[in-house]
Amino acid sequence: MNDHPQQPVSYGLGRQMQVYMQGLQGQRPTLPVSPEQLEQQAKAQMSQEARGYLAGMDDTMRSNRTAFEHWSIVPRMLRDVSHRQLTTALPGMQLPVPLLLAPIGVQSIIHPDGELAVARAAAALGVPMILSTAASCNIETVGKALGETPRWFQLYWSKDLDLNASFVQRAEKAGYSAIVVTLDTLMLSWREQDIQNAYLPFLLGEGLANYFTDPIFRQSLPQAPEDNPMAAIRHFIDIFLNPALTWDQLGFLRQHTNLPIFLKGVMHPDDAQRTIDIGMDGIVVSNHGGRQVGGARGALDALPGISAAVQRQIPVLFDSGIRRGSDIIKALALGASAVLLGRPYIWGLALDGQQGVQTVLENLLADLDLTLALSGYSSLDQLDASALVHE
Repeated sequence: MNDHPQQPVSYGLGRQMQVYMQGLQGQRPTLPVSPEQLEQQAKAQMSQEARGYLAGMDDTMRSNRTAFEHWSIVPRMLRDVSHRQLTTALPGMQLPVPLLLAPIGVQSIIHPDGELAVARAAAALGVPMILSTAASCNIETVGKALGETPRWFQLYWSKDLDLNASFVQRAEKAGYSAIVVTLDTLMLSWREQDIQNAYLPFLLGEGLANYFTDPIFRQSLPQAPEDNPMAAIRHFIDIFLNPALTWDQLGFLRQHTNLPIFLKGVMHPDDAQRTIDIGMDGIVVSNHGGRQVGGARGALDALPGISAAVQRQIPVLFDSGIRRGSDIIKALALGASAVLLGRPYIWGLALDGQQGVQTVLENLLADLDLTLALSGYSSLDQLDASALVHE
């Protein structure tokens, strides 16, 4: 790391020297360092069904990445960047890095250890994790694997209000420190690859651990899921999505948890203002990684307008398209307090389980640390739109 134990961790130099010293022993990285090559190898490792499920709308995914290309970092010279500070503050919590692992469900179709492997990797590095409602491992099990590492819980708002309340109460009891309500998946989109593969993992019982272990869900069944899994799956399908959800109903969560509530899927400044008006605690600008609306705007293109509308009244997080350290810097400069990382850590999971996830995170944090310094900044709070130009 560095010779100043009281100073922030030097993620970049530490990781660089680790790799170069291993090179002296004839060892090269086992996982691709390039996100593009990482994706290519991971897809070759996955089943056709898993590849399709992880995919999105080609045009929206392309818009997410193109949006980053519209902005360029303008490096500044001769500033003291010998020590960098990557911590970031959110309501009631201090995050060690400006990065959380995005909620991605059904991870057992990627690797048998699923969310447990991801949780252990996150805990090894202190990177916060957001657990999906549609996880392959339940709230409590993942919470234990994370230890003292910050974790949030993502809620898919079902038709069963008592079940929604049960989920957030279980999360709070298990040490999760925020709730993230996904707004953009009130029904599943026309996902061409899933349709072509005729594949929905939930119908095979994948991604239902939180439901099958929930007392409210189990009370609604004629038999326990272990005894009659098909009846449990049918009940899940009946209640999973709720296209009738409106802004007025979100206040229900306030009656059942004291945790901060973030709304994920906000892409319009008016919806950002509505989030503030109803008393929510934060926003995640996201188009679900391009998986819900074909032809949708790139998420980063939406970020500046939402940041301007919010005026720092509540924190704005960013999701959809993060691949490199420079992407994180661009999102933070345009108003995000932190970002969510999605597919890259799943690619690491596919290739090497827990170690694969850990390697992807180590590389990304090193890239972020070095790019921050080489751009002329020593802490994240120095970043604003003046660090960029729009090309």
